Amino acid sequence: MRMDPQGGRSAAQWLASARSDEIRDVIAELGEERFAGRIARAITEQRLQQPIITTGQLAAIVAGAVRTREAGRHPATRTFQAIRMHVNDELGQLARGLAAALTVLAPGGRLAVISFHSLEDRLVKHFMRAHAQPDPAWARLPVAPPFHPALRLVGRKQRAGEAEVAANPRSRSAILRVAERLAVPGPEARA
Repeated sequence: MRMDPQGGRSAAQWLASARSDEIRDVIAELGEERFAGRIARAITEQRLQQPIITTGQLAAIVAGAVRTREAGRHPATRTFQAIRMHVNDELGQLARGLAAALTVLAPGGRLAVISFHSLEDRLVKHFMRAHAQPDPAWARLPVAPPFHPALRLVGRKQRAGEAEVAANPRSRSAILRVAERLAVPGPEARA
């Protein structure tokens, strides 16, 4: 589940040492799994019997802990997603990537981001809005500080069409957001 198998802790290492409440929180927050507590208890009970070292073992544990299933989805899908996102720090990587893109993007350049998960999309949406619109808290101030947007939102979010989803089923959850880099005003523009 690691993007870089040479660096960082593997999912198996994390599952072997994490507390039950930590596993529950990761699965609930990153996987948006409503049975996170039940799954975390099953994982911690099973690892007392034997180490969890294969994805097959983990999938079986989750399948045994989750009584109801979403049609067409394996019961461990959300759990695997959450653990993968956690061990790779995917949301942190995305936040750092967005901030870095803003520093290197030239005026007129476009920042296009495709996200595949609601947490990722929310992070992208909030980043782009924060750099395109003044903080809503400023509206209540008698005199708002000057705001110079760094980005201009381009269009609305885009989803894959029916033809794309038919050709590429993994695109069904993809959301594209685009923003354009604006020129940062120089000292003469601020005077």
